[in-house]
Amino acid sequence: MAFNYDEYLRVDKMPTLWCWGCGDGVILKSVIRAIEKVGWDMNDVCVVSGIGCSGRFSSYINCNTVHTTHGRAIAYATGIKLANPSKHVVVVTGDGDGLAIGGNHTIHGCRRNIDLNHILINNFIYGLTNSQTSPTTPQGMWTVTAQYGNIDPTFDAAKLADAAGATFVARESVLDPKRIEKVLAEGFAHEGYSFFDIFSNCHINLGRKNRMGEAILNLQWIESRTVSKNKFEQLSDEERKGKFPTGILKHETDKIEYCKAYDKVIEAAQNKTTVKL
Repeated sequence: MAFNYDEYLRVDKMPTLWCWGCGDGVILKSVIRAIEKVGWDMNDVCVVSGIGCSGRFSSYINCNTVHTTHGRAIAYATGIKLANPSKHVVVVTGDGDGLAIGGNHTIHGCRRNIDLNHILINNFIYGLTNSQTSPTTPQGMWTVTAQYGNIDPTFDAAKLADAAGATFVARESVLDPKRIEKVLAEGFAHEGYSFFDIFSNCHINLGRKNRMGEAILNLQWIESRTVSKNKFEQLSDEERKGKFPTGILKHETDKIEYCKAYDKVIEAAQNKTTVKL
């Protein structure tokens, strides 16, 4: 039986406003297929997005949605989840939205281990606002704010989430939508902060300025930078430079989820005792 995408999309909003060849549509398709795979009722799902190309996500998916301010998607999502702990909250940010102005919220979402599913669409640039340097822009690349080449060291978003305390961390790229679907489904089933670093192409505002003006060229560049986790672990330190492992990078199950920890605070307050985790 063919998958009925119309059940999961706001078809009256189609076609999307994303550029031709943009990876955001690939990720949207993988998200709704993962939701179907884990069996969530769309009435129990809330998708929260920030500002940027990724912010359009909440416009196109047919469930409860909140389109928030720049960098504050995790803060809004935290409030939504604490008020509705039985519901499923998915947060979609870009690399600028989630790691620059919103980086502090991302860190504390990971630290708390609240049951959010944070999809960071990582296209290495501020795409919507015309090519400013983002925290993941590779050194040496041209941007409108680094016209002689970016000198800023870049974040490894997955390492950041791991170090901050996220209990599920994965990375994939839009080159393999089925693998995105697979890691999303596993992360959605995980209780705790699930972080997905999804490499995507922005051939318009990153690529055209850096000799990758066609989607296929930008995708080939992404492919040259990614390697499966198993292969990555077999590489020498020198061979690992400039490479990013893909797959499930962390899956920890023994850390208490934040909403459940908060329930213990309520219980302690009612009994006039000290919280025990």
